Amino acid sequence: MDIATMIKKARQDKGLTQEAAAEALGVSRQTISNWETGRTYPDILSVIKMSDLYAVSLDRLLKEEDSVKQTYRDYLEESTNTVKSNERRMKLTLVLITLGVWAASVIAFWLTHSGVDAMGYSLAVIWLVLPVLFFVASFIIGYQDWFGKWKWLAALVFSLMYSLTGYVTSVTAQNMVWKTVIWPDFAKLPIGLVISLAGLGLGVLIRNRHRKAAAQSAQAEQ
Repeated sequence: MDIATMIKKARQDKGLTQEAAAEALGVSRQTISNWETGRTYPDILSVIKMSDLYAVSLDRLLKEEDSVKQTYRDYLEESTNTVKSNERRMKLTLVLITLGVWAASVIAFWLTHSGVDAMGYSLAVIWLVLPVLFFVASFIIGYQDWFGKWKWLAALVFSLMYSLTGYVTSVTAQNMVWKTVIWPDFAKLPIGLVISLAGLGLGVLIRNRHRKAAAQSAQAEQ
């Protein structure tokens, strides 16, 4: 018995329609149909969800001929590598955007750091652009659960970047004008830390709620 037949039989034995299974698994009815006709393979996360939904062990769900089993293993490996590659790309994109916006904010100061422009920079960048940037970046990291338990260190990194913004802009400008040496002031460190932790915490909270709701929906279908 191949994968497609086994998946279809497990669903029918559970007494679920394709529409009900699709809703519980978070996919379209057409996707379920494609899996059950062998047009496409389900990814590993969908197989695990089906195992829970249909109350069938993974071993039984994937029990089949060796040739087909190897084909599916190859598919899973390719699918997993694709997911990992996409995740690395998303992480890199987030890092580059965050660093890019921060660098652009610093450059903007040196282009407009005189008189009223400097005050406008402080209000717009220090108290609006960067807080929003670090909050959103932290939220994404928390929601995607990137870096595992190390994700909380992102709050420290972002708070340091936030705190140092003033030093590499206005403080450095004063050092140049007055020929003095003013060391970095980390007074804004707690502010950046609170902003980043708030973003991380909210992202983790929403992620956990979504996972809990999905689990409850699957249990309700059973």
